[in-house]
Amino acid sequence: MLAFRWSERDQARPTRSSLHTDAVLPPGVDTVLSVLRSSAVVLDEGDAVVKASSAAYALGLVRGGKLAVEPMLQMARDTRRDGEIRQVELDLPRRGTGRGDALAVSARVAPLGSRLVLLLVEDLTEARRIEAVRRDFVANVSHELKTPVGALSLLSEAVMDAADDPEAVTRFAGRMQIEATRLTNLVQELIDLSRVQNDDPLEDAEPVRVDELVAEAVDRCRHQAGTKQITMAVGGTADLHVWGNRGQLAAALGNLVENAVNYSAARTRVGIAARRVAAPGGDLIEVAVTDQGIGISERDRERVFERFYRVDPARSRATGGTGLGLSIVKHVVASHGGEVTVWSAEGQGSTFTLRLPEAGAVRDRERERKRDRELGRPLLGPEESAGAEHAADASDGPLSTREVTP
Repeated sequence: MLAFRWSERDQARPTRSSLHTDAVLPPGVDTVLSVLRSSAVVLDEGDAVVKASSAAYALGLVRGGKLAVEPMLQMARDTRRDGEIRQVELDLPRRGTGRGDALAVSARVAPLGSRLVLLLVEDLTEARRIEAVRRDFVANVSHELKTPVGALSLLSEAVMDAADDPEAVTRFAGRMQIEATRLTNLVQELIDLSRVQNDDPLEDAEPVRVDELVAEAVDRCRHQAGTKQITMAVGGTADLHVWGNRGQLAAALGNLVENAVNYSAARTRVGIAARRVAAPGGDLIEVAVTDQGIGISERDRERVFERFYRVDPARSRATGGTGLGLSIVKHVVASHGGEVTVWSAEGQGSTFTLRLPEAGAVRDRERERKRDRELGRPLLGPEESAGAEHAADASDGPLSTREVTP
């Protein structure tokens, strides 16, 4: 008899998916709550949780059969008392994540029948983050455009005032050319970013020689490296090919090499090395760019690929950087089915690594897809390339190098 009573009590114990019984809910409410994207909690007259969605548990709204957020519990009590619908936005601490940022939510409470109260909670954290990024982007673009435009305006006035001084006119005209170049570069990078971040299908994709991309990137930075007496060392495996848009890939690798030169001290070394690595979805080509520069702190490493973010704003302005280069790199690599990673230590330098599908692997997959279509076989899903995320670290294995005199 005791065992029977104990088993009967266990069967009546509330669970995460259904607290108390579904019979107390009005007909159809359980079905509606199961398809809502919002986190849903139903409270009875004693503030006990009658029903809660899995999302409500994930957000930490319900613990131990009770609503754990006091402001929401007070709203529910007020609504139960007067029947009024209430809505409020709250910032909740993240529990168990160790993160200091808050969880932004919108909570709406409404009566459900005569005894129950329904709480719907929408997670606004991502929406707020996107809005903040958009707001910062507009502010940064306005500031970056205003700087060279204002300088050009002042320099043009100076030229007019110094019309009878050829030496001053020459000096001011040179400054105007510098500011005009900075403005042109900014506009071009904004155009490039708008093209690659739309995730449009690749146009004019073809096998691209990695050796040519590296040579073009080195040539692009030859003058800056020579001015700072920086040694450019090129090495790794020769005659590798990646599949993609040559212009976009050249811009991405060029941005990495240019950053390495700009953020390196004089008489140091910048290395560019390429190699092939095996992966379940097909071989990958890794191109690593290593410098001996100032390095990046752990806090900054999480944000270096954001638009207009600068680790050292003063140095970026001195070198004419726009803060868009790494963002362009990230989008270009993503559109090519690859990834970009960074290793860095303050005072020791940084290594940025591009991982891209090898041209042959892409060609083989496309050939297999075409054959499957012709034979009526089901096409493989995205998991065929999932192994790319587990490619080996770029620092593994020795790489031969050759130095390039700037």
